[in-house]
Amino acid sequence: MRDIAIVATAQAPSRTATTLTTPELLVPVITDVMARLAPAGVERSDIGFWCHGSCDYLTGQPFSFVAAVDVLGAWPPIIESHVEADGAFALYEAWVKIQTGEVDSAVVFSNGKSTSAPADLVMALQHDPYVEAPLWPTMTATAAMQARACLDAGVVTGAAMADVAVRNRRNAMNNPLALLRGDHTRDELLSSPMIHDPLRSHDCAPITDGANAVVLAAGDLAASWCERPAWIRGIDHRIDTQRMGARDLTVSSSTMIAAERAGVGHGRFDIAELHAPFTHQELLLETALGLDPEVTSINPSGGALCANPQMAAGLARIIEVADRIHDARSDRGLAHATSGPCLQQNLVAVLEGA
Repeated sequence: MRDIAIVATAQAPSRTATTLTTPELLVPVITDVMARLAPAGVERSDIGFWCHGSCDYLTGQPFSFVAAVDVLGAWPPIIESHVEADGAFALYEAWVKIQTGEVDSAVVFSNGKSTSAPADLVMALQHDPYVEAPLWPTMTATAAMQARACLDAGVVTGAAMADVAVRNRRNAMNNPLALLRGDHTRDELLSSPMIHDPLRSHDCAPITDGANAVVLAAGDLAASWCERPAWIRGIDHRIDTQRMGARDLTVSSSTMIAAERAGVGHGRFDIAELHAPFTHQELLLETALGLDPEVTSINPSGGALCANPQMAAGLARIIEVADRIHDARSDRGLAHATSGPCLQQNLVAVLEGA
């Protein structure tokens, strides 16, 4: 296996209801991430592969990713690919591409125009097309079903869910890219009305527009492009069955498997960024990953609960960990990304500074 690292990152501020097109969202991000490599003399022609993560359904345009390719420029010619998923899964494709030896570097970029369409309803298309999707179960409604199952099973409590929101919003006060932030108390949040029983507004991620990008490089190339690369020491993703009634919603089995394959149990973490669009899901992920909030700093960025550009929020979790390794705030971190209803698909990555 080749040693591969994240050597540069860039993120756009999270916004709501932006009128920017997909190319307009991405141009500053791609420009920024390449500018970070300028001191090392890196040109666009030095990049071996480009991989994009996004969703045409959310953008509301067929083949919207083709417009995103325009951002990369017509010259020099490139090798590119698109993943109809979060940018974290596009990163996995790029990681595999570099592992084959076909290329030595890659730019991974993603964007989410979640406010272009009724995102909560659009995501119903992820369900089984014969039995579940025709009922049009919204993303929040299915999450509420999962939360109720967890509460009834005693896996989570309403107080613990509120504590997750308190911690994330407080952490986001130090993140200029976040959309929601603030210093709240548990009782204050629990006094707010429910929007989808048993979920309150603080239990749900905001609908957000955003974009981000990372540069991957292998071996000596990574070391020459970045003073302190964030080495990907383990990465894996797994999927639970699509049929909601055929899996236990109170656990995340695919996260457990991905964590084991990625080597999560081989040492402690300074930081963990978890892609949890709902408070109860963060608690499920902490259990599945074996994390202790007293030992590991969980979502110091505020996480998806404070900024959730769908199809870019998972890659954002990887970026947040990589950034803290680049500037030596952390030595070892865990990043998680999810896709599908109720934590159906899960990717886990272990990043280290040495």
